[in-house]
Amino acid sequence: MKEHEFTVRVRYSETDQMGVVYHGNYAQYFEMGRVEWLRNLGVSYKWMEENGVMLPVVSLSMNYKKPARYDDLLTVKTIFKSQTSVKIEFDYEIYNEKKELLTIAHSTLVFVDMKTGRPTLPPEYVKERLLAMQD
Repeated sequence: MKEHEFTVRVRYSETDQMGVVYHGNYAQYFEMGRVEWLRNLGVSYKWMEENGVMLPVVSLSMNYKKPARYDDLLTVKTIFKSQTSVKIEFDYEIYNEKKELLTIAHSTLVFVDMKTGRPTLPPEYVKERLLAMQD
């Protein structure tokens, strides 16, 4: 499962005075996409944190093609790109109901030991799931 999609409806509070989704809110959509991607892989952020590992974003880049507006039903596609020893990378695409591409993005996250604050290998369970998916 390299890709996962989910839908989200734009709430009024997510828009700016021009009636479009405020640029800072896209990061939340991407986070929701990652959480659901991992959940569909059989992994949860909560489980990782309970096992002493967090997964902070260290890089996020976005390119806005068209605006998303209040009450639009958006499809957020999360695409697994790669995983090295301590990093995992994703691409994202957001579409509206007309299937128009609105936004693309890329993020890099690092597995971090919560006790030391240092990069670490992913938990064995997560590593096995990621390796199995890459075959």
